[in-house]
Amino acid sequence: MRIFKFGGASVKDAEGVKNVVAVLKETGHADTLLVISAMGKTTNAMEAIVNAYFDRRNGLEEAIQVVVDNHKSIVNELFEAKNHDVHHAVNALIEEFRGFLMWNKSPKYAFVYDQVVGYGELLSTTIVSAYLNEVGLKNHWLDVRELIKTDNNYRDAQVNWEQTQKSVMTNVNMGELNITQGFLGSDENNFTTTLGREGSDYTAAILAYCLKADSVTIWKDVPGVLNADPRHFQDTELLHEISYREAIELAFYGATVIHPKTLQPLQGQEIPLHVKSFINPKERGTTVGRGVKISPEIPCFIVKKEQVLLKLSSLDFSFIVEENMSEIFKLFHDHRLKVDLIQNSAISFSVCLDNKFNGLKEVLPLLERKFKVTCHENVSLYTIRHFDENSVAHILNGYSVLVEQRGKETVQLVVK
Repeated sequence: MRIFKFGGASVKDAEGVKNVVAVLKETGHADTLLVISAMGKTTNAMEAIVNAYFDRRNGLEEAIQVVVDNHKSIVNELFEAKNHDVHHAVNALIEEFRGFLMWNKSPKYAFVYDQVVGYGELLSTTIVSAYLNEVGLKNHWLDVRELIKTDNNYRDAQVNWEQTQKSVMTNVNMGELNITQGFLGSDENNFTTTLGREGSDYTAAILAYCLKADSVTIWKDVPGVLNADPRHFQDTELLHEISYREAIELAFYGATVIHPKTLQPLQGQEIPLHVKSFINPKERGTTVGRGVKISPEIPCFIVKKEQVLLKLSSLDFSFIVEENMSEIFKLFHDHRLKVDLIQNSAISFSVCLDNKFNGLKEVLPLLERKFKVTCHENVSLYTIRHFDENSVAHILNGYSVLVEQRGKETVQLVVK
């Protein structure tokens, strides 16, 4: 069995859905499991619904209507029959999350987020599955929440591998074309959970691991894994081959082509990962596998913007030792602040953080009780793998460097 993952950009509109059919006809579709993301910017639109809901329902109906109009427009363009079953299926899903917002009593943002935002994937797969059937590609729609079982750490759920393995082997018929959702799972009470933003790649890897798949292909709007994000860097180059280890390093430092959690399950089963263009499916793309060197061996650039740099120093010039660090990292963990870089000396400690869950506001006063704290917000963290001095100079041009850290293969720069 092969796993194909199509992201939101590949199904952002009716033409994108039709292109999925073209890719399947080009590559074959037997014994294939499709993992599909929400359409286009739907996840952002679903997040707007959640935010409006917590804003005392101010603008809630307008936010819902954006999602309704977008999906109904795509359905109308794909299906000529106005009484096609897909219309009823889409309406039923919309009414489901409307109903949840009406009866929900939980004040917890993360819980509500997962129950609502996941409908983006349910809508997209319902539409794509119906269209594949319409054009003769018979398929079986699967609810991934019945396959991937997790804990209840909403918005960043951890997989229960034993339960997931049993559920996947019980519910997936490997002899047919299957389609399911990325990003989602469910907890022991069958409430929807999500695997972290951009978690559809991870979904593909989880299912590949459980099914011992032959390969995973991630279809993107870029030719493959590039040595830099073309949205932030010019003159990018395609990497033809990279090892699991190199891909894990790039993902760890923030490369967005491959989700950070995706590689570990694949490496465990030595399942090759292909990253290819859904625009030009015949092109080679990038292959991630065991024991292959990066090719070509060139500097790889990664940037994480809107980060926070904290510099802590002891109030009495005493050493910052293991006990202090343990306390500091517990605070970061409890407030969901992700650590991206650490640098310490005898009496100071610097750390670059991702504040995507907005825990910084609560952490700062707690740290200030014991440390002198300097906080730099909205900094950028640049990482260069396989760096040379020219590549470092290219990044330094025009920036003020707050922290620099070098290793044998990697340099990291926090700049303002």
